[in-house]
Amino acid sequence: MTSRAPGSSPKHSPRAATVRRRGGGAPALFLAPFLLLFAAVMLVPIGYAVYLSLFTEHSSGLGFGGTETVFTGFGNYARALGDAAYRAGFLTIIQYCLLYLPVMLGLSLLVALLLDSALARAKRFFQLALFLPHAVPGIIAALIWTYLYTPGISPVVEALNSAGAHLDLLGHPVPAVVNMAVWEWTGYNMVIFYAALQAIPREVLEAALMDGAGPLRTALSVKVPLIRASVTMVAMFTVIGSLQLFTEPMVLYRNAPAVVSSWTPNMYAYTAAFDHNDYGLAAASSVLLALAAAALSFVVTRATRGRSERRAEATA
Repeated sequence: MTSRAPGSSPKHSPRAATVRRRGGGAPALFLAPFLLLFAAVMLVPIGYAVYLSLFTEHSSGLGFGGTETVFTGFGNYARALGDAAYRAGFLTIIQYCLLYLPVMLGLSLLVALLLDSALARAKRFFQLALFLPHAVPGIIAALIWTYLYTPGISPVVEALNSAGAHLDLLGHPVPAVVNMAVWEWTGYNMVIFYAALQAIPREVLEAALMDGAGPLRTALSVKVPLIRASVTMVAMFTVIGSLQLFTEPMVLYRNAPAVVSSWTPNMYAYTAAFDHNDYGLAAASSVLLALAAAALSFVVTRATRGRSERRAEATA
């Protein structure tokens, strides 16, 4: 028999430690491509944006000489926050979310519940048909809707005018952009809700049926509460995505008089960078937008987690 020193075990032997060290290299090897790509496409651009936000360019003399890069610290951030146009962009986002969020969430949840019901037929076909608008690139969808909004060439506007409903669709840009987003994202979020509904244990639904709950009562009192986490997640991602609103209003910019170059925070940064060549201000406004999205995500996550913990304690 092989003698072993008192207190020693195979788990703590030098050979076992060597094996563990060698085995730890495999996860690092598999994670390396992701970490490299994450650093290249996320960390490096963010760091460069923060670096640009700390500098500004000043013209020497009366503007006939060259320009020099000057360290300004938080000066660009103060300029962005002090600009009424930048702050108005966030007010536009708030209006957009107040209209878009309930409409999109309500439609997505309603369609998902209808597809999950026992009476639904051809579920695969309707899932694909409702998801197809999301497969259309955002710029193409925005161009199509701009055509449908423009008087003189749009058959929709002509039909409304013929019926006596003289609507200026481009004169109200927030509902126009909301309509584009609802058309594009309802099917995508419906798939998320439908997957969550499919994960509900069937015995829970059978118990509700045996207790005498009808389809409507089951949907509102059983299904919707059980997928509340998915609804919260979709709502959070929708709000964060709304902060980055750019494509649709940028396409409408040349056709809708109410859509100005700083209509959203992203458009403000784009205008500062490519129209005014003020890359420091553009970077500062982008960093502020990213911080707002991060803070909003943190608050919603903490609030949701706290609510779930309180519900679990009350159930226990």
